[in-house]
Amino acid sequence: MSKLPRPTDTELAILRILWSRGACTVRQVHDELSRERPSAYTTALKMLQIMTEKGLVRRDDSERTHIYQSRLTEEQTQRQLVRDLLDRAFGGSASKLVLQALSARRPRRKSSEKSGS
Repeated sequence: MSKLPRPTDTELAILRILWSRGACTVRQVHDELSRERPSAYTTALKMLQIMTEKGLVRRDDSERTHIYQSRLTEEQTQRQLVRDLLDRAFGGSASKLVLQALSARRPRRKSSEKSGS
């Protein structure tokens, strides 16, 4: 599989919709996106067209209503993003990445600490 471009935040939001719902029309993607942040139908259309050109999604235009689906699974995309972050920010050191990920996460309080026991 050739390396695809890194998706933008908006493209990731669209990919999350496609991963959770499966193949969708522009209208379906627009409706989902509009729940989080209002946008025009044409914005969703343009984003999907750009994502098609980038190779992030596939478009089935055999019917009047075009259907879009992600080219890669969620796991494949996550792996690609982590690999990219690992190379760019951590010089390829997985241990440095893991240490930063663990230190960035707040420790959870045990249930006995919450109740004062």
